[in-house]
Amino acid sequence: MKGSVFTFTDMRNFLRVTLAIFFASALQAKTWEGHSGPWGELIISSMYLEAPNSVIDVIPKPNSVTRWAFPGNTASGVKSIFIKAGLQGALIETLTSSPKLVQNGNDVLIYPELTDLLQMSGAERDALYAEIAKYEQNEHYFDPVYILSGDVAEWLEKSNLSKEQKDIVGKLVWHRGEALVFSDISALLGQADSKEEIENTIRAVTRNRTLLVSQKFPLKNIDRNTFLNYWFSNQPETPRMTFIKAISNETTLNDSVDVLHYLPVIMREKAYTYPSIKDGLKGRMPDCHWTSLNFFNLVPREYYRNTKLAAMQLTESYDPVSPPYHFGDVLCYIENGNGLHTCVYIADDIVLTKNGENILSPWVLLYISDVSKIYKRSAATTIQGYRLKNAR
Repeated sequence: MKGSVFTFTDMRNFLRVTLAIFFASALQAKTWEGHSGPWGELIISSMYLEAPNSVIDVIPKPNSVTRWAFPGNTASGVKSIFIKAGLQGALIETLTSSPKLVQNGNDVLIYPELTDLLQMSGAERDALYAEIAKYEQNEHYFDPVYILSGDVAEWLEKSNLSKEQKDIVGKLVWHRGEALVFSDISALLGQADSKEEIENTIRAVTRNRTLLVSQKFPLKNIDRNTFLNYWFSNQPETPRMTFIKAISNETTLNDSVDVLHYLPVIMREKAYTYPSIKDGLKGRMPDCHWTSLNFFNLVPREYYRNTKLAAMQLTESYDPVSPPYHFGDVLCYIENGNGLHTCVYIADDIVLTKNGENILSPWVLLYISDVSKIYKRSAATTIQGYRLKNAR
């Protein structure tokens, strides 16, 4: 840098160093090249986010005692569920006898121990947990921890769980549709021997996978105007476009730039973060619909937290579109006429998504196929694309 003048070369070097530090701090996962298209050439890797202390400190802590609730059922009805799932006779008798079975009004509660959980085969666990997951009272089964990569070792690699706890996770994961998930958080907590291990356990189960996506420069095999049209998506001039224009015009740059720089201002701030307590002061946490419909906005429209108003905006201001999708298109998962989830298309089948309203759901980048593992739970679930009417 000469004097106090900050040149483009300086900015380029700054970005190179910044990105190097960012990627070095990420999980040392495999890096691969994406498919080229109007978005250019992408380099993709992955890492795991963990909730910060500010979130860990305020969330309700799970009980260390495993409990399964079967609302509106009887002891004989629960026994039939166990038989249908394929559990062995001796285990069924253990689980349906006092003190592990408790009749609480119209509900049957089962309190299995770790040794009981470990007796089930993978197929038995898949069948039984799918039944348990039907009831919201079984919080961590109804809303499990998703291991979207399908690689338990990768998910565990940077966690601070003990070896014994890691072994438990490996043995107790189950399949919810196409997704590999984990629900026995109470069993993990039961193996924690100190306050630090309890905190490590709670933090570990907040781990969420996200993709890191960077753009290769200089542009190759693509017209600059095609590239700009894709990322601008026919939106009014905004500050983000200044950088995209400048970087796309570089012919000597041999580097990559995080596509986070291409996102509109609200999502550039939210990406790779968890919601804060402040985000919930308006009565509801931002959810997938708030995220999708505020994607291009410079100032968030908070009324999109209202699902009914969000649905009205989607039908009135967007047109249905089919693939290939463009930057900023909203993808809606629909089942039997009901909208289950929305996310925003970025490029190369990668979307920006917030998978749930709760404070433990960060804003992440994922492949559509990963999001589908969570929300496409039957053959009746379809994906419909929507595009802003002025984004053509």
